[in-house]
Amino acid sequence: MGPLIPNGLIPHEWDNLIAILIGLVFGFVLEASGFSSSRKLAGVFYGYDFAVLKVFFTAAVVALIGIYYMDYLGYVDVTQMYVHPTYLWGAIVGGIIMGLGFVAGGFCPGTSLCAVAIGKIDAVVYVIGIMIGVFIFSELFFLFQPLYEGSFLGNITLVDTFDINPYWFIFIFTIIAVISFFISDIIRKRTKKIFY
Repeated sequence: MGPLIPNGLIPHEWDNLIAILIGLVFGFVLEASGFSSSRKLAGVFYGYDFAVLKVFFTAAVVALIGIYYMDYLGYVDVTQMYVHPTYLWGAIVGGIIMGLGFVAGGFCPGTSLCAVAIGKIDAVVYVIGIMIGVFIFSELFFLFQPLYEGSFLGNITLVDTFDINPYWFIFIFTIIAVISFFISDIIRKRTKKIFY
């Protein structure tokens, strides 16, 4: 049955409308969860608040289990799902830049827009910085292109990379999530005295 758009169950013309609706709901959930607060977001790096880690890890585990369970029941065909292409060095360098920006500003691109929507000045400055970075990257793309398009690995997943049964991967990923939650609680309790 699924994915819905590639199989013609939802017309292709609905792509953008569905994306906007999902984005609105996602932004609402971010704000309702307190993720428009740079203090809360940066807390994961300083060890006093692991809500971001827990929420996104939980979302990843639920989505992973849900997709493969739906595939098992025949409602979704995992082989038809889009996998973004991997450019190894571009991903590594981009991840480092985004990580530094996350620590320095306390936002990621999505949460910064959520914070702008409710009028936070620090988020406005952060988004202006993102726009300047996007402008510089686009104008000097010819310099960055070898890095951006280098080390192309194709449309691979971790299951492909490690050549592991997807159900074993789900089990291992879930165990890693549970261990991460346990360790993050220990760290939070130790740093609580410092920050509160």
